[in-house]
Amino acid sequence: MAEPNQNHKNNFIYPRSRYYGKFQPEHLVFNANLQEFAQRVGYISNLETAGKLTPQEAYKRIKTLWKQLKHSKKQLSIGKDSEPPTIL
Repeated sequence: MAEPNQNHKNNFIYPRSRYYGKFQPEHLVFNANLQEFAQRVGYISNLETAGKLTPQEAYKRIKTLWKQLKHSKKQLSIGKDSEPPTIL
C-alpha cells in the first residue's frame, strides 16, 4: 500500500501546472507532453551541470526529447489551421 504522503511527494517531484487555454482534448494532451518535456530538459540540464552527463550526451538526449515532442504535435494536429498564439 502506498504511503499517505506519496501523492504529496509525487506532486513535489513531478509538478503539473493547470491548463488555462481553450479546452480541446488535443491541446490538453499536448500541454501535458510539453510539461513533461520541460521537466525532463530541466533534469538533463541539472545532470550536465553536475558533471553526470557530458554536454554532448545532454544535447543528444534533449534533441531526442524535442523530436518526440514534435512528433506528438504532428500526431495531435496542433497548429494546423489555427489562430496565431496571443502573446500577453
